[in-house]
Amino acid sequence: MNQDDALDREKLMEIDMALLDLLDERAAITGHSGDRIDGAGHYSRLLANYEGMYDAAFVQDLLENLTDASSRQASAEDPPPLLVSRAHQSADTIVRIGDAEIGGDAPAHIFGPCAVESYRQVAEVASALKQKGLKMIRGGAFKPRTSPYDFQGLGQEGLEILKEIKETHGLAVVSEIVAPEHVTMAEDHLDAFQIGARNMQNFELLKAVGRSQKPVILKRGMSATIEEFLYAAEYILAEGNGNVVFCERGIRTFEKSTRNTLDISAVPLLKQASHLPVLVDVTHSTGRKEIMSDCAKAALAAGADGIMAEVHPNPAIALSDRAQQMSLEEFDNFHFSLI
Repeated sequence: MNQDDALDREKLMEIDMALLDLLDERAAITGHSGDRIDGAGHYSRLLANYEGMYDAAFVQDLLENLTDASSRQASAEDPPPLLVSRAHQSADTIVRIGDAEIGGDAPAHIFGPCAVESYRQVAEVASALKQKGLKMIRGGAFKPRTSPYDFQGLGQEGLEILKEIKETHGLAVVSEIVAPEHVTMAEDHLDAFQIGARNMQNFELLKAVGRSQKPVILKRGMSATIEEFLYAAEYILAEGNGNVVFCERGIRTFEKSTRNTLDISAVPLLKQASHLPVLVDVTHSTGRKEIMSDCAKAALAAGADGIMAEVHPNPAIALSDRAQQMSLEEFDNFHFSLI
C-alpha cells in the first residue's frame, strides 16, 4: 500500500465517522419526531438545493429508508420496567394497615363478615378477632352483586358502623368501594380500600384510589390473567400510591365442585414478578368451608403473606354468602389450624 492509498483510507474513515455522527443526530430527530415532520415538503426543499452526483430518486429513497430504520430502532427500545415489577424494586414492599404489616416476617390475616348488616353483627366478629390477637377486620358496606335484586350493602351507614368498630375495638377496617366518588366518602372511615374482582379493570376507580395514599387490597378478576392483574396494580402505582396488596380469590374455570378455582400458582408467580405482598381469599375461591383450612395452609406454603376469609355470627341468617361464611365456632377451628 502506497502513501496515497493510506491517506485515502484515513480520509474515508474520517468521512464515515462524521457520517455516522450525523446519522445519530438525524435518528434522534426522525426516530422520535418523524410523525411531526412533513416528509414531502422536506424532500422537495432538500432536492431543490442538492447539486451532487446522485440522482434525486436515489437520494430520497436513501433518506426515507434511514427515517424508517430510525423509527423502528426507537420503537424497539425497551420501555422502563413497571413500577410493580421486581426489575423496578427488588426489595419486598411491606404495606401497613393500622397496626398490621402485610408482607413482613409473619402472616397478616383479614377476616370478617361478607357484608356489614348491623353494628351488633360486626361487633361480635370484632370481639372474636380481638381475642385472637388479630389486627384487621373486613366487611362490605357496598356489595356489587350478580343480581340487582340481591342485598347491595348499607352504603354510608355501613361505613359509619365500620368506623365505630375501629374506634371501639381498635381494629383496622377494610371495605370495598365500587366507584371513584366513594374514595372521598370512605377515606375517613376506612384503613384500607378493597377493589373487588368485578372492578379489577375499572380503570377510573383504580386511578382514583391511586391518588389516595390509603392502602389498597386489589382482588384478581374472575377471568384475569396474571399479566392483567399486574397491569391493574400498575394503574394504582402510576398515580403515586405504592401501598397495594394483591389478593388471589380464585378464577372462573369449567370446574363446578368449588365456587371458583383457587390458582395457587398465582402466589409464587406474583411474588417472582412483583415486590408487592399477596393475600389469598379462601372463601370466594373455594366457597366450601370444609376445605378452606387446607387451602389456606397451601396458600401460606406457596408464599402468601396472609389469608382472607369470611366470618359471621350466624351464617344461616346472613344477607349474603350464607353457605360459605364461617360461624364463630368454625372460625375458631380454622384459625387454630393456621397457628
